[in-house]
Amino acid sequence: MLLIECPFCGPRAEVEFRCSGEGHIARPETPENISDEAWADYVYMRTNPKGLHFERWMHQHGCRRWFCVARDTVTHKIRAIYKLGEAKPALDEPKTEGEGA
Repeated sequence: MLLIECPFCGPRAEVEFRCSGEGHIARPETPENISDEAWADYVYMRTNPKGLHFERWMHQHGCRRWFCVARDTVTHKIRAIYKLGEAKPALDEPKTEGEGA
């Protein structure tokens, strides 16, 4: 089980939280002026990386506030937690076995 550090409540068990998928997705400024294809891309297309991924989470069974998590999708190790509206932290991708020094 993951221990997640809620930026508002402190460390809590993973079962208290809900992951809402990829973070930092900007809504089109004028959705009425974009094509159906561009709108579909905004609504449905997401990255699915092997490694570092920036996600939105909510403390569902706690303060019910949203925040961002930088998590490794292979190891599930949480690399950073920060509040909505803050910039992505500059994190290096960890080297995997066989990638050189």
